[in-house]
Amino acid sequence: MSLITPDFGLFFWMAVVFLCVLAILWKWGFPVIVNMVNERKAFIDGSLQKAHEATEKLANIQKEGEALLQEAREKQAEILKEAKQTHDSIVSKADADAREQANKLLAEAKAQIENEKSAAIREIRAQVAELSVQIAEKVVRQNLSSDKAQMELIDKLLDEVSVD
Repeated sequence: MSLITPDFGLFFWMAVVFLCVLAILWKWGFPVIVNMVNERKAFIDGSLQKAHEATEKLANIQKEGEALLQEAREKQAEILKEAKQTHDSIVSKADADAREQANKLLAEAKAQIENEKSAAIREIRAQVAELSVQIAEKVVRQNLSSDKAQMELIDKLLDEVSVD
């Protein structure tokens, strides 16, 4: 017998053992292996699906974050715009109030100056009239000895004073 060519009996029993092992594996081994492979495939598919969903959620969260950021920027711009408008209105109102107050103070000052000027003019006129009367009295005493001459001089002076 040779080592390369097996004997028919050995070949037969090897085939029978192979078929028995194949039948046992077919009946109990391969289904377990196939179930394990299918479970592993399902686990991997589920993990891939979850990873895909997580990626989509992350993308949605990023979009929402960007939308919130954009909304916050818009609100910030609106608040700044309102603040600027409020500032401008306050400044313009303060400016108008200041101008009004200045005009009021200026008008009061002008009125006070006019009143003081009128009072000063009245006082000066009164003093001038008093001095004129005193001077006229002295002149009249010296120059006018008659009543007629005195009356003419008084009328003349009164006409001159009333014209001013």
